[in-house]
Amino acid sequence: MTLFTGLSAFPLTPADEDGQLKSELLQRFLERIVIAGADSIGLLGSTGGYAYLTPEERKRTLRAAVECVAGRTPLIVGVGALTTEVAADLARDARKAGADGLLLAPMSYQPLTHEEVFRLFESVAAAGELPLCIYNNPGTTKFTFSPDLIARLAELPNVAAVKMPLPADGDYEGEMQRLRAITPEGFAIGYSGDWGAKDALLAGGACWYSVVAGLLPEPALSLTRAAQAGNAAEAKRIDHAFAPLWAMFREFGSFRVMFAIAETLGCGPITPPRPILPLEPAYRERVEVALRPLLQVAS
Repeated sequence: MTLFTGLSAFPLTPADEDGQLKSELLQRFLERIVIAGADSIGLLGSTGGYAYLTPEERKRTLRAAVECVAGRTPLIVGVGALTTEVAADLARDARKAGADGLLLAPMSYQPLTHEEVFRLFESVAAAGELPLCIYNNPGTTKFTFSPDLIARLAELPNVAAVKMPLPADGDYEGEMQRLRAITPEGFAIGYSGDWGAKDALLAGGACWYSVVAGLLPEPALSLTRAAQAGNAAEAKRIDHAFAPLWAMFREFGSFRVMFAIAETLGCGPITPPRPILPLEPAYRERVEVALRPLLQVAS
């Protein structure tokens, strides 16, 4: 088994109204993930709002996480930044702080070429000296990794995995077969997009990089283990319990919905970083209803 397998849970990075990290609340999120038995924690991913935080805020968040997790669960840290220099510095800092792996997205204001992205990964992978996962997230970065670029990156030292978006045609098996044919043995191909997790895992995806597991790790882990065991009926049953939440993720964006879930679970008033606005109160009841069957799965 490699670092990038199973269930990777991505928690929010909670902050107060002044934007200061609520470290105790972050540690509550992390402790729940650790106790549930997730295979890894994806700190400072998109769900963690990394793009809205300064490098200093990200370093403070990492240290609070390392203190809490204390090596009990592997910690994968997002190090994407607008410049190669900042991303490389964050990668070096992650290694020094005690992270186990890195997640890198090609953030940019100017559209990037494939060669520019290759050189970004080359620099950051060398600086971090940790197993690194390619973050293929065109929905936010507007950059799509071609199979050829993934294959080229997979030959770099330390580049060990890719986090893929859900394929538009739903052909997980075909996509994975094509990527496995051009990447080294052991290169881990996993997926994000929570509503496709069941199908991705049943098709043999190495990892579910999960938004919802950041707050609801127990039912997410139940779904993961059922799919890993090839129990399609049980995976389908649990996925059906998630369906109302998946619908809200697609309608409003999982980032906004996660803040509403946190509040519904009694985690206090935390709001997304502006200009992102919280869900309107009229939709909060939908969140409460969507959570009910999932809390039963978790119990």
